[in-house]
Amino acid sequence: MATYKDAGVDVEAGEAMVERIKPLVRKTFTPGVMTDIGAFGAFFRVDWKAYQDPIMVSSVDGVGTKLKVAFMMDKHDSVGQDLVNHCVNDIAVCGAKPLFFLDYFSTGKLIPDVAVGVIEGFSKACVENECALIGGETAEMPDIYDAGEYDLAGTIVGVVEKSDIVDGSTIQMGDVLIGFPSSGLHTNGYSLARHALFPTFNVHDKPEELNGVSVGEALMAVHKSYLGLIGEIRKLAPVHGLVHVTGGGIPGNTKRVIPEGLSFDVDYNAWKRPAIFNLIQKAGSVPEDDMRKAFNLGIGLIAIVRKSDVIRVMEQLSSESPVRLGTVTRSEN
Repeated sequence: MATYKDAGVDVEAGEAMVERIKPLVRKTFTPGVMTDIGAFGAFFRVDWKAYQDPIMVSSVDGVGTKLKVAFMMDKHDSVGQDLVNHCVNDIAVCGAKPLFFLDYFSTGKLIPDVAVGVIEGFSKACVENECALIGGETAEMPDIYDAGEYDLAGTIVGVVEKSDIVDGSTIQMGDVLIGFPSSGLHTNGYSLARHALFPTFNVHDKPEELNGVSVGEALMAVHKSYLGLIGEIRKLAPVHGLVHVTGGGIPGNTKRVIPEGLSFDVDYNAWKRPAIFNLIQKAGSVPEDDMRKAFNLGIGLIAIVRKSDVIRVMEQLSSESPVRLGTVTRSEN
């Protein structure tokens, strides 16, 4: 006789986990949530009367091989925060406000404490970003993942008034790029980082360059949410473009919002890179071009504004350590 549990899927453990996470998920519920945990679909009522011409905005992403570091450290709460904040940033740079988030957690063998830790991270970040965690899927697939491993994906749905969309279409030659610091690698470049660092270090090592912080702690720094900061920037000046610096680095992401016929320059000496990036480059002898393509190098958000607004934005947001990165130029092509 072969049972489902014999095949590697523990239904009872999954049901017990759901009971544990219910209070965490309910903490995130906003007034628009219409269903509790367990329904086949999640219902959310949007207050359309608050908008003249509402546009829905969505994004889906994962955490990538940052999870490998989480496995090494047996630390699972912060990757949930990483995923929510990454997705929130992706729609926030379009001008949108997040409404709700849905997650997908897949693993070889469900370890309830690990899964609950991840969902605690989802819950914490959703509360901080004022969006609801209204749906999720937990899949136990014993023949897909190695022992102790899992994968994550998340979808964010938000809304923006059509007149408030930020898509780069108003960017003009002479506009200035203002950069705002990242908290570390965020959720990109970990394949290169691990390849460079782990032949020499382990996650618990504390190289002199990191000033008392372990390699693992530096790599696991939580992906920062820029939702509130974007709101503050937009109160101070018209924003012509916003860039969430993810995979592809500053050049690869900035060009996504620059209109045809224009280009941009970046002064990579305008800010001090966090020590973890210097350690990666030194340990792996990583070429500068690869560093710029793989990592944010300490800049997680870029706001593109008129030259006349730069001083006001930077002075009013001095506590955020803004950096004047460069200028929008005419394309040479």
